Amino acid sequence: EVQLQASGGGLVQAGGSLRLSCAASGFAFDHYSIGWFRQAPGKEREGVSCISSSASMTYYAESVKGRFTISSDRAKNTVYLQMNSLKPEDTGVYYCAANHWERLCLYRGATLIDGMQYWGEGTQVTVSS
Repeated sequence: EVQLQASGGGLVQAGGSLRLSCAASGFAFDHYSIGWFRQAPGKEREGVSCISSSASMTYYAESVKGRFTISSDRAKNTVYLQMNSLKPEDTGVYYCAANHWERLCLYRGATLIDGMQYWGEGTQVTVSS
């Protein structure tokens, strides 16, 4: 059974950094797409970043580009989201999700969200001003 566990959230001041981890089990890292999503109170879930087993397939939302970096450690079956220069608007519950189709990271919006087959529980990120 595929399981994803997001961790690393917390409370941080604006301008600070956090690193989120998504640990996967029951999931081969040879062909995959893993995405990070977030949802703030009263707002729809949005895609934040995505990475595939192909280095050429990465995605960052415009709102986080230049501040967030997604990476993977195949040996640990873990994907990371390094979040720097955090802003209050980054506050929300962050989820990681996965699909076996590498090309999913090329898609956006609802297609990206709905295309994710496996979802983990979220981790709360709160950025104070």
